[in-house]
Amino acid sequence: MAFVKAQKTKAYFKRFQVKYKRRREGKTDYRARIRLINQDKNKYNTPKYRFVVRFTNKDIIAQIISASITGDLVLAAAYAQELPRYGIEVGLTNYAAAYCTGLLLARRLLKQLEMDEDYQGNVEASGEDYSVEPAESRRPFRALLDVGLVRTTTGNRVFGALKGALDGGLDIPHSDKRFAGYNKDEKKLDAEVHRKYIFGGHVANYMRILMEDEPDKYQSHFSEYIKKGVGPDDLEELYKKAHAAIRADPTMKKSTKEPPKEHKRYKLKKLTYEERKAKLIERLNALNASGGAGDDDEDEEDE
Repeated sequence: MAFVKAQKTKAYFKRFQVKYKRRREGKTDYRARIRLINQDKNKYNTPKYRFVVRFTNKDIIAQIISASITGDLVLAAAYAQELPRYGIEVGLTNYAAAYCTGLLLARRLLKQLEMDEDYQGNVEASGEDYSVEPAESRRPFRALLDVGLVRTTTGNRVFGALKGALDGGLDIPHSDKRFAGYNKDEKKLDAEVHRKYIFGGHVANYMRILMEDEPDKYQSHFSEYIKKGVGPDDLEELYKKAHAAIRADPTMKKSTKEPPKEHKRYKLKKLTYEERKAKLIERLNALNASGGAGDDDEDEEDE
């Protein structure tokens, strides 16, 4: 019988190294991350900021983050769940909401750094590409776009958030090739199409199509819009008011929601030694009592 040599010996497993935890979980692209956070040594430990955009099923998270040895530090953050305060109560994860979230973060950060007067950004959202110009006093706040694991296709919502941050006055290196409305054949951005996306025009068009062709689907698909009384003709005005409101007051407000009185407990409470001892004595007494009752029944039967 032929002898088969063991390939993975004990020595092999001693040398084996597992990948980083977030790589194993499929959460972080470390190849991209190292390129985003690497800082030149002659910058004397100056923070290198990233404009981080992440999407969940019900929220959009936009943050300005810098990396440090101890972990990432968040300088400012904005969430789509804050948009109801500015009049947007529905459609909190679409392209238009992403734009509003990016705009909110930019204005909030610049106000925090007392740069909001110097850098107003693009006040009128025209859909055209915009890059901030340096002012005389301070240079514009610079950050690099961090998209995570999102596929960077043309018209992706992450570029809606990028456009909002650019119009808000941040300096983020970019190209207009990935904004909604970019024509690959003509190699230029159609500002009118892009503007339509910023003001929710694509959502309004879909609403109109469903209203005509599939009213039942419209009732279920846009039930929240119907409940709030938002129609396809109201969307542009809604977003215009929201943009103005964000610029007027971008500061974060503390939640007025009361914390739960009792926290849910999913694990059993850990007992002390005395409690475990008392519980054991109680179980033994119960067992003896039940055993004693059984012996009395047997005695009666024997008689």
